[in-house]
Amino acid sequence: MMGTLHVPWAIPARRLSARAGFGHCSLVLVAALFVPSSAAASPGVTVGSKKFTESVILGEIVTAHLRAHGREARHRRELGGTRVLWNALLGGHVHVYPEYTGTLRQELLPDAGPALEGLRAAAEELGVGISDPIGFNNTYALGMDGGREIWTISDLADHPNLVFGFSNEFLDRADGWPALRSTYGLPQTPRGLDHDLAYRGLEAGDIDVIDLYSTDAEIAHYQLTVLEDDRGMFPEYQAVLVYRLDVAAVAPELLGAVAGLAGTIDEAAMIRMNSRVKLSKLSEASVAAKFVKGLTGEVVEVEAETRWTRFTRNTRDHLVLVAVSLGAAILVSIPLGIVAARRRRTGAVILGTVGIIQTIPSLALLVFMIPLLGIGGPPAIVALFLYSLLPIVRNTHAGLTDLPPHIRESAAATGLPSGARLRLVELPMASRTILAGIKTAAVINVGTATLGALIGAGGYGAPILTGIRLDEVGLILEGAVPAAGLALVVQGLFELVERRLPRPPR
Repeated sequence: MMGTLHVPWAIPARRLSARAGFGHCSLVLVAALFVPSSAAASPGVTVGSKKFTESVILGEIVTAHLRAHGREARHRRELGGTRVLWNALLGGHVHVYPEYTGTLRQELLPDAGPALEGLRAAAEELGVGISDPIGFNNTYALGMDGGREIWTISDLADHPNLVFGFSNEFLDRADGWPALRSTYGLPQTPRGLDHDLAYRGLEAGDIDVIDLYSTDAEIAHYQLTVLEDDRGMFPEYQAVLVYRLDVAAVAPELLGAVAGLAGTIDEAAMIRMNSRVKLSKLSEASVAAKFVKGLTGEVVEVEAETRWTRFTRNTRDHLVLVAVSLGAAILVSIPLGIVAARRRRTGAVILGTVGIIQTIPSLALLVFMIPLLGIGGPPAIVALFLYSLLPIVRNTHAGLTDLPPHIRESAAATGLPSGARLRLVELPMASRTILAGIKTAAVINVGTATLGALIGAGGYGAPILTGIRLDEVGLILEGAVPAAGLALVVQGLFELVERRLPRPPR
């Protein structure tokens, strides 16, 4: 049985002081929960895919192929962009995923040379194997509505008023907008947006030019004009599978799936499969199962999932993300807020640090966590934990420092020691302000947790991402409405608790 390739971290037990016990205990708890362990990992091969339809279909095909040959396989779908999957592969959190030779050559292994053999040699140094091409070339292209006298990318330079809408990844890739602008001398300033939303913007007339994948089903559906790459800027993007060599060595079924898919899908076949999912609204799993049956003769069972089953799973995942991260943040933030209130210089450092953490873009923080904690729940929980610190620390600090002087003087006059005054007088009087910080953190967590779906953490973000990708408003609402409802429920529960707390006298 083969587990994931993580190295477990041992956490030594330490004697905790009474004053800092809650903070230290919570840090130990966070580390114990968040760090993945190979011993606890489930056996099997983990297949990854990016957050566009073709990649999800190919991921399902690999998964179905493995299952047809008796190997347990799990598909972690829609895991963000190229760097997310590549880092997950190098870290052992994903064992195989579909990639493209142009992306490998331009983005991931830029010093490998033009030939496939050079890519393989460079990848092997990192413990990664590259399959033979699957059979189709899915290159980048630019597309427009028909009816304009523009046929080549060079022609765009003569129309500076055209509005470009490019996917965010394309804007930053070495083989994307920077090279396109340099090669063709284009004067436009493109907008960044999700690839699947670009088609809707083009149809609405808000955008004039978008980037395409040449196997997109929408090209024929929207009757788009694909502009000729007359200077040959875009390289070939032959679809391949990249996989961990150490996993393939102990899972021969993985090598069988990798070799068995070589040369089996041409461009027309891939467009048909994309169309069945995007336009005919079939599931990726059913399309993949049909393909694998035709390829191997093996029937792969497709698990039927009702809307209710999906809702309950997403609700469970979302509640776990919010509850664990918020609970850990409470245990850490209240002691930090107390220290900040009692020690001015230390408090300035604490408040400044948690304030800086709050300014880090959430998606960037999620991606940063992947090399450390893998994909799925752990990095999402850590990110939510960090985002919860500021409102709780700040409100704890404010609640304690804003207590009227006569309350402090009265507490000191009783002769109680400092710790007892804090526990029996100051914290109860500041409890409303502290609870307000916790409520703010909880509501923020409910909304931010939807981004966890980008790294496989599940929750209400999963149907939102899938709905955007498939242009299904029902799926988007399936995630957005419960997330909004949960935020309202959380806020209402905290307000009920707040009514029972004492008000500090003035």
